[in-house]
Amino acid sequence: MDLKENGRHCETAVVDDEPTAGVAGSATEELCARAPVGLLAELTHRCPLQCGYCSNPLELERVNKELSTETWVSVMSQAGAMGILQVHLSGGEPTARKDLEEIVAAASKAGLYSNLITAAVLLNRQRLEGLAARGLDHVQISFQDTDAANAERIGAYPGAQKKKLEVAAWVKELGLPLTVNAPIHRQNIHNVGRYIELALELGAQRLEIAHVQYYGWAYVNRAALIPTYDQTIQSIELVERERERLKGVLTIDMVVPDYYAKRPKPCMGGWGKGFLNITPSGKVLPCHAAETIPGLVFDNVQDRPLLDIWLNSQAFNAFRGTDWMKEPCRSCAFKEIDFGGCRCQAMAITGDARNTDPACALSPYHGEMVAMARSEAALPPTPIVYRNPRNAPGAAKPAARPMAMADS
Repeated sequence: MDLKENGRHCETAVVDDEPTAGVAGSATEELCARAPVGLLAELTHRCPLQCGYCSNPLELERVNKELSTETWVSVMSQAGAMGILQVHLSGGEPTARKDLEEIVAAASKAGLYSNLITAAVLLNRQRLEGLAARGLDHVQISFQDTDAANAERIGAYPGAQKKKLEVAAWVKELGLPLTVNAPIHRQNIHNVGRYIELALELGAQRLEIAHVQYYGWAYVNRAALIPTYDQTIQSIELVERERERLKGVLTIDMVVPDYYAKRPKPCMGGWGKGFLNITPSGKVLPCHAAETIPGLVFDNVQDRPLLDIWLNSQAFNAFRGTDWMKEPCRSCAFKEIDFGGCRCQAMAITGDARNTDPACALSPYHGEMVAMARSEAALPPTPIVYRNPRNAPGAAKPAARPMAMADS
C-alpha cells in the first residue's frame, strides 16, 4: 500500500528519560531504524460476524475493558513519534466503536497511514465519508466467500454479501484504495479464481489471498477448515499464474498454509522486529496470537509508554533475535531469515514455544504435522464452532485432537 510521503518521521521520543527530538546524531536515528513498521490496533472484539477462523483469542474481551478514546488517541501520537509508519484499525469489527472517527483523526495527525480492516456490514455511506474526511487512507474489506449463501453461512450473518459489495463501491467512489481480503480454507478454496475476478470487478488495487493460519479459533476449527494438499497446491499455482498475468493491474499477496510447507515463514518478519499488536484492553503483543504462549508478561499502554514496551518488555524480548533458539534452529543457516518460524504454532503443536516451527522440514515434528493435516482433510469437515462468547468456554477443546508430542 502507499505510505505517507514523509516516510519515517521520528519526532519527540524519550529513551532513558532523555528527549531525542532535534538532536543530530542522537538516538533518534537508531530508534527510527529499530521501530516497528506496523501497528495492529484491535479496537474491540465486538463483531456481528462469527467466523470460525478468527484470530481473536478464545476468551473475547468485553466492552467494559476496552481502551478509552483518549488512550487510543495517545497511542496514535506515541506510534507516530517512535517512527511507526502504518496503523491497521481492526477488531473484531472496528466500526463498532462510536469514536472511530476520533481515532482515525489522531492517526492522521500523527502521520500514520491508516488502513481500516472491516467486515463492512455496519458501515453506511455517510460514516465512510466522515472517516475519509478525517484522514482514513485505505479500506480493506473481508469477504468470507464469493458465493453469497456460503459466505453468509461461514460468517453467520444474513445479507452480509450484498452490503459488502455496496460498501466496496462507496470506497471506490470516494477515491480510497481498496483491498479485498480473502481468507481461504477448505470451505471456499474452490473459489480462489473467483476471488481474483471479484477483486477486478470491484476495482481493488490489492487482493490478499490469506490461507487460514491454525491458532486461536482456527485451531479449534482445524478439522472444519484444512483443505487437502492437492487443493492447496492448485490454489497456489493458480495465484502464481494470475499474479504474473495481472502484473501492474492487481497486486495479489498470498499467505500460504503452514501445514503443508517445507520452510516456515518468518513470523511477523521476526518476533519483536517489525510489528506490534494492541488488544482492546491495551495489552501490547508481539503478534495477535501471542497470548496463547504461557509465561509471557504483556505490558499495557495504560501503564507504560509504547516505546518502552517495544524496547524493554519481557514479552517482546522473549524471542527477539536468535539467542533463545534450540536446535536445529540454533545452528541453522536460515535462523536470521525465518527466525525459527511461528512461536504460537510451535506452542500449539509441540507444547513448547521454543521448538522449531513444525512447518519446517527440519523439525522432528514436521512429518507428524503433515500427516495430521492430510488425514483431517481427507475426512468430511466437522461442524464450525462459531466465534462468539457463548462458544468460548467450550472452545478450548479443539474439534480435532492435537498431536501428543514430547519436548525436543
